[in-house]
Amino acid sequence: MKNQKNQADQRGHLFQLKKLGYYSLKKRIKQNEGFSSKPYKDQLGYLTIGYGHFILSSEKTLLTNQTNKKELEKIFERDFNKAINDFNKTLKPFTSNKKEAELLIEMIFQLGIKGCLKFKNLLKNMRKGNKYLVCFEMMNSLWYKQTPHRVKTLIKNFLNNE
Repeated sequence: MKNQKNQADQRGHLFQLKKLGYYSLKKRIKQNEGFSSKPYKDQLGYLTIGYGHFILSSEKTLLTNQTNKKELEKIFERDFNKAINDFNKTLKPFTSNKKEAELLIEMIFQLGIKGCLKFKNLLKNMRKGNKYLVCFEMMNSLWYKQTPHRVKTLIKNFLNNE
């Protein structure tokens, strides 16, 4: 019976995210990523454009042409939808509420699914409901050293009451 309730809760928080069109999550990711209409190197030296879009080798036109904001918004939507799909395929079972889902979706957006899956202890603690150990794992990471302000913001949002 308890398992059925947890499954219903999971469907409920994901439905709530979808119903809102992920508006607040999209807004927060855009704010955390910042925007550039010109290619730039991120903190790891990767060429990036728009709202933190990693420029693939097949996207060389993004390097040479001045891309307009409308095109970069489409790229953001594609990247965001990929993060949602990766979350649904891989990490959805680790979550039991909206805050956990949003945290993992934003981690996937920034780090990619492979990078996010490296947080084995974080995911284990999330599944067990140990939210403070989830935050500890976030702070005890190379990710935190590379983007401390963003991780602190995510922790603050994660710990706020729903």
